[in-house]
Amino acid sequence: MPQNLLIKGPEKGVRLLTLHRPEALNALNTALLGEIAAALDEAEADPETRAVVITGSEKAFAAGADINEMAARDLVGILEDPRQAHWQRIARFPKPIIAAINGFALGGGCELAMHADILIAGENARFGQPEINLGIMPGAGGTQRLRRALGPSLTMQLVLTGEQISAERALQAGLISEICPTELTVERAIRIAEIIAEKAPLAVRLTKEAVHKAADTDLATGLRFERHAFTLLAGTADRAEGLKAFQEKRKPQFKGC
Repeated sequence: MPQNLLIKGPEKGVRLLTLHRPEALNALNTALLGEIAAALDEAEADPETRAVVITGSEKAFAAGADINEMAARDLVGILEDPRQAHWQRIARFPKPIIAAINGFALGGGCELAMHADILIAGENARFGQPEINLGIMPGAGGTQRLRRALGPSLTMQLVLTGEQISAERALQAGLISEICPTELTVERAIRIAEIIAEKAPLAVRLTKEAVHKAADTDLATGLRFERHAFTLLAGTADRAEGLKAFQEKRKPQFKGC
């Protein structure tokens, strides 16, 4: 049983993961990252889970890495850090992830949020990469994902100063897609996940992959992938069901095939 992670569902196709280290503002230690990765592995294997919501508390989504654990590592421990494998498992998750972010999303917490496909923030959310204040730098994708989301200037400002930005500034810069009242953030994220969970699973997976290709490849390569994926979906039973349901003016019943 996870010790630092609360798991609920799936309900209506949605599994809710809640970071639960209140004494440490949900700081991401090795154990918590391992539990997140294992929960996502389980969600990937479960056909009833079609989307995942990740959240923390109203005070902190995740306030960063566990500094006490980090300080205890020597160079060998850093080189053999098992957290890197956990991060890779999280990054490879093929189903949609929606992050419901309240309070602090700093350092590893900001990086975890950026592993999500859709980021919904409460009015009290704060984002930042303060690693520079410890004489280090982001190490779980912060420099790369932040650059793709915010552009070079604001990214440089955040990672070189350690400053934080508000939810409003994050929305203006394109890091998040919505701001909600703090008490409604998780509810809104779950509702978005439920809407996605009603769609054809194969189409959702390939659409997610195609959008990510836009950041990983040149335009011509991305367009080739999009055309290939579109062609694959044309032969699915879900595509036939979607067209038939539209003609019959009813809700489609997608099966994932």
